[in-house]
Amino acid sequence: MVQEANDFVSIKEASKWASEYLGKHVTTSNISYLIQYGRIEKHESKGNTVISLNELSQYYKRYTGSRKEEWRQQLGHELNWSLSFDQYKESETTKHVHRLHPYKGKFIPQLVEYFLDDHTDDFKKSVYFNRGDIILDPFVGSGTTLVQSNELGIHAIGIDISSFNVMISGCKTRKYNIDIVENEVKRINEKLNEFLACSKTDEFEKILLKELSDFNTKYFPVPEYKYKVRIGEVDEKKYGRAKEIEFLPIYNSLVEKYGIKLAHENPRSFMDTWFIQQIRNEIDFVRNEISKIRDTSTRKLLAVTLSRTIRSCRATTHADLATLNKPITTTYYCRKHGKICKPLFSIKKWWNTYSKDTIKRIAQFDMLRTDTKQVCITGDSKSINIIDQVRTIDPDFANLIMHKRINGIFSSPPYVGLIDYHEQHAYAYDTFGFARNDDLEIGPMFKGQGPEARQSYIEGISDVLLNCKKYLIDGYSVFLVANDKYNIYPAIAERAGMVIVDKFLRPVLNRTEKDKGAYSEIIFHLKEKN
Repeated sequence: MVQEANDFVSIKEASKWASEYLGKHVTTSNISYLIQYGRIEKHESKGNTVISLNELSQYYKRYTGSRKEEWRQQLGHELNWSLSFDQYKESETTKHVHRLHPYKGKFIPQLVEYFLDDHTDDFKKSVYFNRGDIILDPFVGSGTTLVQSNELGIHAIGIDISSFNVMISGCKTRKYNIDIVENEVKRINEKLNEFLACSKTDEFEKILLKELSDFNTKYFPVPEYKYKVRIGEVDEKKYGRAKEIEFLPIYNSLVEKYGIKLAHENPRSFMDTWFIQQIRNEIDFVRNEISKIRDTSTRKLLAVTLSRTIRSCRATTHADLATLNKPITTTYYCRKHGKICKPLFSIKKWWNTYSKDTIKRIAQFDMLRTDTKQVCITGDSKSINIIDQVRTIDPDFANLIMHKRINGIFSSPPYVGLIDYHEQHAYAYDTFGFARNDDLEIGPMFKGQGPEARQSYIEGISDVLLNCKKYLIDGYSVFLVANDKYNIYPAIAERAGMVIVDKFLRPVLNRTEKDKGAYSEIIFHLKEKN
């Protein structure tokens, strides 16, 4: 590609130009990311980094314009691109408490806001809910519906068969004494530092990181290496594998020198399989310190923070964090970062990062929260008595539900055969000893997607709707977010005595770290069948 001399601009100028071009805020970090990952080439002018606006505009045209049309060709022209919410930055789609803990299959808060708030537009012709209403999410998952209900002044009830999901949701909506949280984090950090002072791991990692830095600087220069991979000048698979083997003797000698224990000899649990022994020791230590916290809300919040830390410390590659492949206890070529990376040997970095992040996020949400009620219940939505269970937690809220009844449902049910919902947080169940209810999951991956699994799914989801609608007002609205590739939601509505009155087809961007392919989901609007 040939560029004109006046085509080159600084990173700051490029971010300003891109913000105007895309109609959304593009930061200098966003531009640096494109350079670092070889999406656009880095140039130099008088010792400063510059990039070509022509190249940047070509990248955005490929990424945005063509993607929109290609997805419509694959998914159908009724695809409502405005419901992709692609104008929002990641920091906005994961705002405040929504990023307290990862959750596979989580929908973004902007989607919930769109249907719960009081605006109308070309697609949403009516207002479905108002301030003071009560919303139910019978598959509460990580609590997105409850958090956004609170922001919008709507009461909400969440139900989930998973105890851990209920703990995540409860931690997101609960109000905290932030001074207590900060003091407990400080106490645990001091104790953890004392614990680590007795270990050789810190010294081992410092030397390993120095060796890796020298090796990567020599063989994987940034950003030249990734750019050469992108244009096909380097065979990434062959080159990466060769360098991975070349570095391994250095790693092995350090492991032997410092006596680092890697894999568990006889793995019997998820924790045995997916965590290096030093990581296990530190997890147990912090968990024990958390158990000493007297304030129940703070204890649960920091347990969720530890769970988030544990997830980031699994013995896997950076590219396999979303979906585990096999345990990795040696250095490896990382396709995500384009260099040799290492497994983790201490939780300290992520515990410090996430505990600070947790405090920041609960403080942010505290500025937005309304004085409404959100209650999370562990139970089976097919049969649970909602009022009785809410009464055990908040009798006033139970009376309010009896008096006003629930205005509707907003939920994202499990998809057929896609996720094992307990298994995705197996480390948390192992660590905290929650009882598992895998056999009560609807549509788990382990049951597959065959005809029998689909029929079981239809019966499961419709049984939930039949049970929940006993608590709904006349004229209720039910919104279910689903990818209905087997066209089974009409059968679900029929069996539940409901009718689908509207459908909103939306593209789902950035599903997982690896899967960026065309994908859509439908928001079904159901009402009582006359």
